[in-house]
Amino acid sequence: MSINKEFPASVCKLDNGLTFIHQQITATPVVVADIWVGAGSALESQPYFGMAHFLEHMIFKGTAKVAPGVFDRNIENRGGVSNAATSYDYAHYNLTTVSDHLGEILPQMLEMLLHPAIPDDEFNRERDVVIEEIRQAQDDPDWLGYQHLINNIYQHHPYGRSVLGTESELMQNSPAAMRNFHGKYYQPENMTAVVVGGISQASALEIVGETFCEFTSDCYGFLQPETTSKPIITGINRQEIAIPRLEQARLIMAWVCPGVEKLRAAYGMDLLSTLLAEGRTSRLVRDLREEQQLVQGICSNFSLQKESSLFTITAWLEPKNIETVEALICLHLEKLLSEGISQAELTRCQRLLCSDYAFSTETPNQIASLYGYYSTVAQPEIAVTYPQQILSYDVLELQKLANSYLSPEKYTVTVMK
Repeated sequence: MSINKEFPASVCKLDNGLTFIHQQITATPVVVADIWVGAGSALESQPYFGMAHFLEHMIFKGTAKVAPGVFDRNIENRGGVSNAATSYDYAHYNLTTVSDHLGEILPQMLEMLLHPAIPDDEFNRERDVVIEEIRQAQDDPDWLGYQHLINNIYQHHPYGRSVLGTESELMQNSPAAMRNFHGKYYQPENMTAVVVGGISQASALEIVGETFCEFTSDCYGFLQPETTSKPIITGINRQEIAIPRLEQARLIMAWVCPGVEKLRAAYGMDLLSTLLAEGRTSRLVRDLREEQQLVQGICSNFSLQKESSLFTITAWLEPKNIETVEALICLHLEKLLSEGISQAELTRCQRLLCSDYAFSTETPNQIASLYGYYSTVAQPEIAVTYPQQILSYDVLELQKLANSYLSPEKYTVTVMK
């Protein structure tokens, strides 16, 4: 497989500290602008939990120059699409349009990001929308199970809270506190603007630069998040939750893994996740689902985070099989640690992950999201090194990594019945 080791985009820092990333794709008239802010829920201070996600909603409620709803009408009338998302480590705001309309639409989105009005009446109305979103999430058993799991693991860390916050926490938020949170963190030096698609670098930089050159930074004070320590799992930490009307039981097992400070190890955890439960020939799927038929489904996932990542194995099964399946998963891990991995297994996992990477970097939207994420949590150039890192692993290094992080005697497990 031929891998391009050079970063195909250009990266520059504006005078005000904004990171600007651009990649021109001449084969398409589509342009994606993705603005990333290092202002996720991990930065929230008590009692303002849920603030980062709530602010994402309020960004679209207009400014002194852009009335509420104007941006939405403009982008929809031109066939464009906008979206936003908030996580523990970031918030990002995305728009997709054709290049001819970017100069009109992007400045409006940047204006909302930099100068949101956060009016009191809109704040109160939108809080009801967010509370309804929380209630809907609580009707999802898989979301509930994951929240119980991370709360049990990250007991003294922001990663243990819901990004959405709770209804009682949202009621403590105020427009003034939100303006303070925005003013402190939505600063150019804490933001990355990514533009990918059918537009030249000079044109894209002119559109972005004109909006940011008018931005004036004020001093904001805000309660700092508490200093927290990363979780350490010292044994088997178990919890069981009763969920009414749950059709299938859930078994979720989790291990704490390195964050972005050890990206090499993080990439290896992707390989181990694929080895265990990606595809019918993976170890857990083949044994527990295909051959013994003890589970309806089973999957493994590695979730990379800035400070502390999470490796999970989730099974959907009958309640009577929970203890058996958990024990068999631990036996598979013991075998992995003692007997290692065959070269054929490693080659299969490498091919799958490199193919997934290729499929996930086909469109301007996917590319912009990839660059923005890595720019926010690490460095943008790292975004294209993933295939090389995956292909450079050998079986001994991967087994050593499994011994370091996937102990069958040290994990957290959540059972839902």
